[in-house]
Amino acid sequence: MSAPAALGGVLAWLQQMLRPATGLPFPAVAHGTIALGTDAGIGSEAFQLDVTVDGVTIVGGDAAGVFYGCQALLQLLPPAIYRRAAVAGVSWTVPVCRVDDAPRFAWRGAMLDVARHFLPKHDVLRFLDLMAAHRLNTLHWHLTDDQGWRLEIKRYPRLTEIGAWRRESQVGAARDAPGDGRPHGGFYTQDDVREIVAYAAERFITVVPEIESPGHVQAALAAYPELGVTRQPQEVWTRWGISSNVLDISSSTVDFFRNVLDEVLELFPSRWIGVGGDECPQDQWRADPLIGERLAGLGLTSVEELPSWFVRRLDDHLTAAGRRVFGWDEILEGDLAPGTTVASWRGMAGAVAAARRGYDVVACPDDLVYLDYRQSESPEEPIPVAIPLTVRDVYAFDPVPPSLTAAEARHVLGGQANIWTEHADSPRTIDYLVFPRLCAVAEALWSTADRDFDNFWNRLQTHLARLDALGVEYRRSDGPQPWQRRPGVPGRPDTREQRAAHIARLVANIQV
Repeated sequence: MSAPAALGGVLAWLQQMLRPATGLPFPAVAHGTIALGTDAGIGSEAFQLDVTVDGVTIVGGDAAGVFYGCQALLQLLPPAIYRRAAVAGVSWTVPVCRVDDAPRFAWRGAMLDVARHFLPKHDVLRFLDLMAAHRLNTLHWHLTDDQGWRLEIKRYPRLTEIGAWRRESQVGAARDAPGDGRPHGGFYTQDDVREIVAYAAERFITVVPEIESPGHVQAALAAYPELGVTRQPQEVWTRWGISSNVLDISSSTVDFFRNVLDEVLELFPSRWIGVGGDECPQDQWRADPLIGERLAGLGLTSVEELPSWFVRRLDDHLTAAGRRVFGWDEILEGDLAPGTTVASWRGMAGAVAAARRGYDVVACPDDLVYLDYRQSESPEEPIPVAIPLTVRDVYAFDPVPPSLTAAEARHVLGGQANIWTEHADSPRTIDYLVFPRLCAVAEALWSTADRDFDNFWNRLQTHLARLDALGVEYRRSDGPQPWQRRPGVPGRPDTREQRAAHIARLVANIQV
């Protein structure tokens, strides 16, 4: 194998992928049978893969393109190439061919929620490997919420000493679902985060952290009650849904979160930093006479403007540091700074509104790419929530709303699948929920070809053998296996009509 020094990392990664199953050494030599190179004229993340009887040449527009060309090479080999020990009796050959490929979108992502159920570092690294195998390049990492704070902040140690642990977890999606009586928690040290970010970068994945505010903050309030409107002691929330406890709107609270973000900026080189802004109840603000008195001083007329006001304060801080705010589409209900990027989750209304107002968009509509949603109408689906999203449904995902003009559509950076973990308490459950639906998302975000589900489905059957070799416990087409079911644990299913009506109510205040 051969590569210029600038591609040394990609070369080392490819050697690590090829050696275990084949048992071959694949040494680095001056002129290898597999040769890597770059040509800027090809374009960012694009590649050309040439297989002849004499060898393999992979040329990318940049190092990321070479990496994706290497992923394509692995897919030309037998699926056993993904196994981690020598496999006997396999012919390690690839067909003579030429592949020219380039991605449709620059943001090809997955959002992973580790606040509801903590995912150990080893499993985060494994998830990054699975993302890379599908040419996804952005991990939106949901690190804090009502049910847990997962990131070590040295200035505020109680965020993880107290906020990373809850006494039990709700079992099931019903409003009156019981608790399991079992403590749950965990967090990532700053050294863990540096390792994860570096590991992702080696696979050309950007990690976009998310620190929720001014709602979804009960874990932070459990650690520092003075941040809340009531200033009363709280526990880390043990229920799913949305806690009514929110941040106080004061200069000290804003300063607290600015200080948190300063440490976040040191850990994450991402251009984008997530600050939440979604699902923020306003009852406590309405009931507090002090907040009512402060509205005029803030230049506001109603408490409905407070979530965007708070996000704007963090936005100013991040902009001064050369970064960009990434927030859920609720932030469109207020004034946004230039350069804000909006995650459109409540259908595509947010994507349309943001693009028309000149903001960049990442599309992640819940009715197409929320991979915690049930996968069929079968009563055997584990803890079925919301609407059924089949592989076919997910494959239909297109991040660009058809109502946008060509100029407006350029604001759509791409899309992502969202993986919420209220009901995913283990890596095995995440596997079941995510795959193979994430394969469909990956193709929708990468390929420029016309959609042909039957063609995709046929190719997916071959790809499942690769997932088998990787040890992914994906959902079979005939439904969950016995160990993937959760008998007796109720869900909260919706019809598409019910979900559409609910989302329509939620987006009524979006400013276009």
